[in-house]
Amino acid sequence: MSAQRPEIDDILSILGELIAFDTTSHRSNLDLINHVAAFLEGHGVEARVLHANGQPKANLVATIGANVPGGVVLSGHTDVVPIEGQDWTFPAFDLSQAGGKLYGRGTSDMKGFIAVALAHVPSFKAAALKKPIHLVFSFDEEVGCTGVQEMLPFVKEHIALPRLVVVGEPTSMQVATAHKGQYVAKTRITGREAHSSRPDDGVNAVVVASELIRYIDDMAVRTREQGPFDDAFSPPYTTFNIGPIAGGSAFNIISNRCEFDWEFRFLPDEDGPAITRQYLDYIETDVLPSLKAKFPECDITNEVWAYLPPLKAEPGSDGESFAMSLAQRNASTVLAFGTEGGHFQGLDFPTVVCGPGDIAQAHKPDEFIEITELEACSRFMARLTEAMAS
Repeated sequence: MSAQRPEIDDILSILGELIAFDTTSHRSNLDLINHVAAFLEGHGVEARVLHANGQPKANLVATIGANVPGGVVLSGHTDVVPIEGQDWTFPAFDLSQAGGKLYGRGTSDMKGFIAVALAHVPSFKAAALKKPIHLVFSFDEEVGCTGVQEMLPFVKEHIALPRLVVVGEPTSMQVATAHKGQYVAKTRITGREAHSSRPDDGVNAVVVASELIRYIDDMAVRTREQGPFDDAFSPPYTTFNIGPIAGGSAFNIISNRCEFDWEFRFLPDEDGPAITRQYLDYIETDVLPSLKAKFPECDITNEVWAYLPPLKAEPGSDGESFAMSLAQRNASTVLAFGTEGGHFQGLDFPTVVCGPGDIAQAHKPDEFIEITELEACSRFMARLTEAMAS
């Protein structure tokens, strides 16, 4: 590998190694993290492996150059989404090349970015950087950014205030400065079981769930019709979705249990917690009292199990201008999907999202990335090296 700038074959070699690790979120990512740590240490870079609380996973933080203010953080997640139930033409955990495209789970989302960053480590080292480049690789982004949230206290304490954080999610190397926030919750209903011929003896938890789902859908209709709106986003309003639902045991038993996941994605300037409070107020005021009056053991709980803060644009900021100069773009964009960017922005770290690949290819069978996207990202890294060394 060239000490000045990697060749595309160097990037592909590293990417192939990363793809070969099955880091689906329900599995461990330790083998990949240890592999990356060994790679970095082989190039004289100390890697801090931060083991997760209570599970076989880890984050990784490494700094190249002196840890002084004004550096750049390159952030990527190591987990991928499942392949079960998908019809793959190419082997999901082998890197396959065809027609200028590279196929494999995580090629676009987002091991391609990590591979390019790692391929540039020798040139980062050789450049005698005046400002540092930090590598921050996390676990479980795909299931609520839980890895990043565990890592934030360490990052705040051990990384000097950077000039910029680049979250390398696939944006086709466009610079994104904003995205919606997200709350994901699980609502559980405890009813009362009874024979289906005696409905007054029980409370059907599935029926209660359907009432709550209707209320969420009503909230979705109101925001779609009444806003607030932000035309920078598509769709330009807060959206809601109902996920998995489970309840009941037999057709002739009044169901005493039901639960469902639901989520909403809110505009950066909207009050996300207020939406949750509105839902909880409806439960406490309109639904729960009548249930408990009939049978006190009935209950409804709502647990928020994932939260992504929005990424808020800071037009004209130094971080945005710097990112656009690295990406050679004249304008920024916004994203429909969420990232860990809002968590870094919560540390007062200027943050953008910019990485190779197209989000339209993520989470699909035969996920791929164009080789030209990796080349564009490599040029981004070369410009970053020059900027940090000047």
